Amino acid sequence: MSKCVVPVSGGLDSTVILNWVLAEDHEVHAVSFNYGQRHFHKEMACALESCSDRCASHKTINLDFFKDIVNSSSLVNDDIDVAKTKDVLGDPQTVNYVPNRNMMMLSICTAYAESIGATKVYHGSALVDSQAGYWDGSSEFLEAINNVNSLNRRDRVEIVAPLITKSKKDIIELGVNLGVNFNNTWTCYEGKEQACGECPACSSRIQGFLEAGYIDPVKYSRVIPWDQHKAKKIC
Repeated sequence: MSKCVVPVSGGLDSTVILNWVLAEDHEVHAVSFNYGQRHFHKEMACALESCSDRCASHKTINLDFFKDIVNSSSLVNDDIDVAKTKDVLGDPQTVNYVPNRNMMMLSICTAYAESIGATKVYHGSALVDSQAGYWDGSSEFLEAINNVNSLNRRDRVEIVAPLITKSKKDIIELGVNLGVNFNNTWTCYEGKEQACGECPACSSRIQGFLEAGYIDPVKYSRVIPWDQHKAKKIC
């Protein structure tokens, strides 16, 4: 059984990746990050539930100093409103983007993997990430960071992103086949009791469920017309 590291945010994509890797019978060492994001507590509750009794280990790494050095992102600066989808259409890099977040987190995951003798880090970047302006979720970024990792003279670790060319619909369908409990995932950038249904993360998630023909079990603060689209509950 090979060891691997999986960063688990508690979001839909990372939870699907986690379930996929577990189904492949790897020894999974999960990592979650607190980088000061406003939705940390919602994400973390989901991550803990997904990793409990299923992973060889689960570490939570505190990076909340990021709030002190990054003030341009709505995710870590409470004085900036989370941008809604309708306000950022066509924006190449929205105010919801957190500078160099993936670079920092994946570097930590790679260091952890090397220290425990794991050869792969499974990263949950999806097609929608690069489409939404997150350059550090793109195929080009993945290739570049792996080129840097290949400079390691002995214990090389590869970052793998199986979802990076997949649509949200594809990922949801994969998750359904894997038996993922989508109610135990959190996507919304807001950290409120119910998902807003209006931020880009919510919008892509809702669209993915609609295209896949399923009702998202997560509760939204606005009405989603599941019936009009003949969406069905996940069995």
